[in-house]
Amino acid sequence: MHELYDQSAPKKATNLSINSSLLAEARSLKVNLSATLEKALEVELRESKKAQWLKENMQAIQNCNHHAERHGLFADKFRKF
Repeated sequence: MHELYDQSAPKKATNLSINSSLLAEARSLKVNLSATLEKALEVELRESKKAQWLKENMQAIQNCNHHAERHGLFADKFRKF
């Protein structure tokens, strides 16, 4: 499976605005903000790309399912269940 993004790319400083209370709590617990944001962004990217792929391929998926419903699957004759 290919990587979602280039993990070896250099870090880039970014300004963010977040809830001040949330930030204070995270800092009090010594949460690594950069690592946490990167993990959250990776999850969001993965979900967004999955939704995009499904949308782009919906017609092909429907066609494949329709074909399987009408004609069965190639492996059906080899099943023992």
